[in-house]
Amino acid sequence: MEMTETINMGNSASWRGHRYIGLACRLFIGGVFVGACLFKIKDPEAFALAIATYDILPTSLINLTAVILPWLELSSGLLIIIGIKVRASALLISGMMIMFMIALAVALTRGIDMSCGCFASQEAGDQISVMTMFRDVFFLLPALYVLVFDTHPIGVCSLRRAKTDG
Repeated sequence: MEMTETINMGNSASWRGHRYIGLACRLFIGGVFVGACLFKIKDPEAFALAIATYDILPTSLINLTAVILPWLELSSGLLIIIGIKVRASALLISGMMIMFMIALAVALTRGIDMSCGCFASQEAGDQISVMTMFRDVFFLLPALYVLVFDTHPIGVCSLRRAKTDG
């Protein structure tokens, strides 16, 4: 059963404008994720240090996470931008955003003074705060919009479908 069948939103879910709003959301959130992964891929040691500072993961998983997570961000960001596996990418991005927000909430609750490790190295001074949480909510919303409403996304997959239909 498709997700569109499980979420009954009446006529509003089939509105064709969702494709265009969804495209804007996809370009935005995909760009955020591609941009966020660049420093992490370039300097996995600095990213591992950022992950370790959160003091959530077991030490044995920090390096593995520091190596795998940026590539996951890159692939999901690129896929959502170009329109391949859009809803799966939106689900993955939403899950990562929720995971990041939980880690951030834990760090804020513990009073840890640290860089979030999102877009730049520890030295960049991107200190976590309640505003970081609001920023992450702002990043989560477009991914959720795509997941729920962009049921026929514009992109590579829609071009492929149009070719086979015509």
